[in-house]
Amino acid sequence: MQPRESAARASVLIRHNALLMLREPGPLLSRMILPLVFITLLRPLYLAAQGRTAGTEQAVVGTLVTFSLLALSISGSAILTERLAHTWDLLRGTPLHPAELLAGKAVPVFAALLAQQLLIVGFGMGVLGLRVPHPFLLLSVLLCWTCALLGLGALLGVLVRSMGELSAAYDVGGMLLSSVGGALVPLSVLPAWVSDVAPASPGYWATRGLHAALAGGTHTVAAACGTLLGTALICGALASVRLRGNSARLVAL
Repeated sequence: MQPRESAARASVLIRHNALLMLREPGPLLSRMILPLVFITLLRPLYLAAQGRTAGTEQAVVGTLVTFSLLALSISGSAILTERLAHTWDLLRGTPLHPAELLAGKAVPVFAALLAQQLLIVGFGMGVLGLRVPHPFLLLSVLLCWTCALLGLGALLGVLVRSMGELSAAYDVGGMLLSSVGGALVPLSVLPAWVSDVAPASPGYWATRGLHAALAGGTHTVAAACGTLLGTALICGALASVRLRGNSARLVAL
């Protein structure tokens, strides 16, 4: 009965956190709608510079990576709100297993981040004529990128001390990681030093993996997915250690 009881508790937490997210849909809706506006307005520039096929692909991939990084707010705020409300330690004092707590927070956020990316890709396919000849390769990159975003957002959520700091972190950090990673502008037209530091950005591996998935580059997709999953594991582990080791200080804001 224990696995069944654990699954039941986790499902209750997942529904609860999903309801909390849906009760304040503003941030979620903005992360869904703004990318579509952005890609519609800027696509003509990419078409003029790169041609129809390459320009459409760059517009979709660049928009997806940039706005999914800005959506780190969804992941970070899921933890930060618990800290600000002084409820994280209360949850830890219940019979809930830490894995159940993490699942309750992670699953709704994971679904929201993945839905945003699928919406952008679907818009690119249905409205802009983006070709996706290898959907399973593309989906594998999207799933790994979502895991990386979840880890990065969780780490931000335990490091910052206020919603203002979180907003600054994902605004500045998101634009920096996406720009350095070659999402908005191809690395080939940026200064040479940007190409040297680009692999340090998760946005670089997401952009590289997405382009490779659209082109059918299996080996490049595997390398990108491995790097993104490694990023997710490292950030998730650091966030978990921080919460577990310094919880008393973190909630005493």
